[in-house]
Amino acid sequence: MPESMGPYTNIRSELDLAVPMRDGVTLYADVYRPDVEGQLPVLLQRTPYDKSQGRTGALEVIRAASHGYAVVIQDTRGRYASEGEFYPFLDEPNDGYDTVQWCADQSWSSGKVGMFGRSYVGATQWLCAITNPPALTCIAPGITASDYYEGWTYQGGALAWGFALSWTMRQLTMANMGAISSRHDVPDGTREGLLAAFNELDCTFRHQPIVDLPHLKSPLAGYFYDWIRHSSSDDYWSRWRIEDHYSHITTPALHIGGWHDIFLLGTLRNYVGMRNKAEDTTVRDGQRLIVGPWHHGPFGEISGEFFFGLGAAGPAIDTDGIQLRWFDHWLKGEHNGANDGAPVQIFVMGENRWRDEQEWPLARTQYTDYYLHSAGKANTASGDGSLSPAMPGNDSVDVFVYDPRDPVPTHGGALCCGPSFVPGGAYDQQLVEARNDVLCYSTPPLETDVEVTGPLTVTLYAATTAEDTDFTAKLVDVEPCGAARSLVDGIIRARYRQGTDESRPITPGAVEEYTIDLVATSNVFKKGHRIRLEISSSNFPRFDRNFNTSDHPWEATESIPALQTIYHDQHFPSRIRLPIIPA
Repeated sequence: MPESMGPYTNIRSELDLAVPMRDGVTLYADVYRPDVEGQLPVLLQRTPYDKSQGRTGALEVIRAASHGYAVVIQDTRGRYASEGEFYPFLDEPNDGYDTVQWCADQSWSSGKVGMFGRSYVGATQWLCAITNPPALTCIAPGITASDYYEGWTYQGGALAWGFALSWTMRQLTMANMGAISSRHDVPDGTREGLLAAFNELDCTFRHQPIVDLPHLKSPLAGYFYDWIRHSSSDDYWSRWRIEDHYSHITTPALHIGGWHDIFLLGTLRNYVGMRNKAEDTTVRDGQRLIVGPWHHGPFGEISGEFFFGLGAAGPAIDTDGIQLRWFDHWLKGEHNGANDGAPVQIFVMGENRWRDEQEWPLARTQYTDYYLHSAGKANTASGDGSLSPAMPGNDSVDVFVYDPRDPVPTHGGALCCGPSFVPGGAYDQQLVEARNDVLCYSTPPLETDVEVTGPLTVTLYAATTAEDTDFTAKLVDVEPCGAARSLVDGIIRARYRQGTDESRPITPGAVEEYTIDLVATSNVFKKGHRIRLEISSSNFPRFDRNFNTSDHPWEATESIPALQTIYHDQHFPSRIRLPIIPA
């Protein structure tokens, strides 16, 4: 290792280095490192998004190289310069292992490797980590998942349609069309048809049945149809479930997430799972969590249409510097405090400030049930729906009609990757709350500030006239002026109310209990604000529409309106459990 570890001003680059995989496929990588003699620790990013574009983003490459690292950026299998066929997740464990060991074997390498990156580039880290390559010393996964069924492709049994379609069409297919066309006989007009379908994505979202969507058929993205047909969390998905491997993973991890990010569930589960289940004490203690007010994109001070203050942005807390100190500790052996102090750093919205915590969820949390109430007219924000800790009595039911031909439109939330059509983040829900098929339950204006920080669940008692349907929930912070800032949303598909492992039919007209996972948030509802819970049956195109038939939604060709009945009385106490933090 060089005597001085930087900063270095002369950086050399080596492009398109061949990295052989165990099955004979060659992947290609670019390397950026200081122009010095000696061995350096390695920072590896394995990306499907073009290695030549990977010099900025999760960690600025030149800054990292000048800090004393050999930075390796590799195109994953079947992407851009690399050989082979791309099938999401499938080859990442073995390819990750082989690449890490290749990095460790290079003459300029110290033999210690860390990995970094966000989203799918976080998936390449975790899928590598489950194989425990000896040289992999630590990772820094950002805004990524713990399970590629729940919290990536599906949520509550519903397909994350807005994400799955826009991501596959644009980032996975159109962006890689050159590589696909060079290896396959792509029919004439395919590229033009795909481009037209994306340019009219609002219409493409409504294609029915979705399994017959023509624009991504093999050789473009055949895996997309596998995702759709595997609508239960079956063996197809379990082979990639990170959650099943926490006990034997041996890498400390710096977890970075966002309260409005589509993969928040996975970020939190990965941190908690590794903290509680890793067999090695050093690994358990070597977990750190940072969660900002961010959606799936740049870590900025604005999420959606709300401004959280300049201090909310990633550069304000120097996320690059945090990562470099993390790597310095684990890869260079520096005692710099990166693994000391509070392991959790969260941004508390409403107060708009960062705060250190000792654990997640917070030990001082007071879980408090807030119950739904009304006299039977909770429809719209102008209705009589209320929310309070008081148990319901003989409240009247609330009803609404869910028509799949006119679903409740998505307006912000945990979204990716078509910002022109499905922008993510916090948005004002007033137009959504004017619809008659949206029930609104609100507290009176608060007399004091109320902090809600932690996991959130809704327990809903409901009946439907349909053979299958969905129920949705959304937590909203309502300002005195009426602006209704979205915090979190969720869904449950009726056939998966008892678990997503298999479909279980419902009886039309029967009252069923539904649990809707809203994941988590950290927000102070300020004095004078109101806490609001929205209940409906659609959030489209964030989630695919349920057509209210016994057919799987992905194969349904007809739709039927359904009368939905929401119960909230002493026998069926529908409620949301709020993680309240005492003042």
